[in-house]
Amino acid sequence: MNPPESAVASVAASAAKFPLSLLCLSASWGGLELNTVRFAEWMHRRGWPVQVITLPDSPIAVRAEALALPVVCLTNRWKALDVPAAGQLARVMLAYGTRVLIVTRNGDLGLAVLCKKVHMPTLKLVYQQHMQLGLAKRGLIHTVRYNAVDAWLSPLPGLARQVLEKTRFSAERLHVVPLGIELEKFADPTLTRTRARQQLHLQLPTGAVLLGVIGRFDDGKGQDFVVEELAVLRRKHPTVPLHLLLVGESTRNEGNAYREAVLRRIQELGLTEVVHIREFTSQPEVAYRALDISITGSTNETYGMVTIEAMAAGLPVVATATGGTLEIVDDGRTGLLFPLRDAGAFEAAIGRLLMAPELRQLLAKQAQAVSLATYSHHRQCQLTEEVLFRLQ
Repeated sequence: MNPPESAVASVAASAAKFPLSLLCLSASWGGLELNTVRFAEWMHRRGWPVQVITLPDSPIAVRAEALALPVVCLTNRWKALDVPAAGQLARVMLAYGTRVLIVTRNGDLGLAVLCKKVHMPTLKLVYQQHMQLGLAKRGLIHTVRYNAVDAWLSPLPGLARQVLEKTRFSAERLHVVPLGIELEKFADPTLTRTRARQQLHLQLPTGAVLLGVIGRFDDGKGQDFVVEELAVLRRKHPTVPLHLLLVGESTRNEGNAYREAVLRRIQELGLTEVVHIREFTSQPEVAYRALDISITGSTNETYGMVTIEAMAAGLPVVATATGGTLEIVDDGRTGLLFPLRDAGAFEAAIGRLLMAPELRQLLAKQAQAVSLATYSHHRQCQLTEEVLFRLQ
């Protein structure tokens, strides 16, 4: 998976000419923020001078500093009209010698464009898309703003098509660059299922099948639906010791009400002994390797990192047929899809995998191959570098 040393050295030599700044003014810590810091670290490893610009005391700032990345803190009280913040942004980028600013959060584009137009007209501006667009953005304000963007990186072909449909952005400046993951650790053959379960202190009966939902507790992630369905599946398949692993913390700044409701429901359904709760872990690969089947029950995932990670770990995935998951999971080849919260379809999909272990193995093998070939962080960096070099 690693690129040749000569290629890395060549990239590093060229990259020294183009200092980068990454802008993400978010106080949260979810997939977008985690991906921003990861991407900064990967580019830094490849020889790019990279500084991270974020909110003071934010999780992004804490994590980036822990990785010894240059961090500059900035507040943006008046959003796209914050002239003082635009001036401060320009000063920190000029001091760093920034040639390219990469924005990873849509809400920060207005400030970045203001900075470019008023202070740094030669700045190259790149938007790394993480979320769906939602409503059409073909009005004057959005058109002027997007016209200042030199390159737009969409993680999936479907999202790129959505950009062309919902905005007036030029197709020539639009690029499909899948968001990457360090997949090697998820595919590590030395981390066996037995060893992973031992690390998680899981004591399961012989022949147990462990389902799992990895990710924060949130009503959009579907843990409540999966818990309800576990009770049904255990009645339908009494000879299979079905267990469930839930790994994650509550969504930050939104309280624990949903998580507590799910825990209460587990008790009400008499599932305490077969539902295993583990907190957020910095080693998610251990959780994946402990599973037999991974479930993505989300209402809508723009880009399901947990789905890709599960595929890389060699797991069959059962996922809702929504959002970006429709592009990531090839139904019947790399996983099984079911309509959102469709209990019958979900039960049928899980039942197929329980009754046909050979199907589980085939889906897992094919999913892993696709994941490793498409979603490696090396590939994301290489494709991004190609765009950056063309901008200069």
